[in-house]
Amino acid sequence: MADIAVRKLKIEDSDAISKIYGAITQRPVEIDFKRIIAQDALRGDEACFVAEIQGKVAGFMISYILNLGFGIEKSAWIATLGVDPKYMGQGIGARLAEELFRFYRKEGIKTVYTSVRWDSTDLLSFFKTLGFNRSNFINLRKTLD
Repeated sequence: MADIAVRKLKIEDSDAISKIYGAITQRPVEIDFKRIIAQDALRGDEACFVAEIQGKVAGFMISYILNLGFGIEKSAWIATLGVDPKYMGQGIGARLAEELFRFYRKEGIKTVYTSVRWDSTDLLSFFKTLGFNRSNFINLRKTLD
């Protein structure tokens, strides 16, 4: 799709991202996107992008730099992404990923991580098409009372 424009995330994108997130999860959005998006947009040194079609936000990808980790060099982490269900399958996620990878290459970052639920076959497939594979890490979880 040639008319996909990818740009840096802006604070005013929070409403559109909230709507996309709600459309994907099909539940009311309980997350304070305005606060989260403001923090991500103001960081500037990391790759947080939106994709627009005819001036309307159709997708987003939020990531950040990991400076310290359990034995890993400086790397990046894709925290979340979403594409408006009306536009899924049209290359928006791939365009966002291209821009993210280009940004991090310029920053000298060689490794990008993300985490996907084992039963999210659509997301697993998407990340596989981008060249992601299993890493040497295992996600751990503790539920707090």
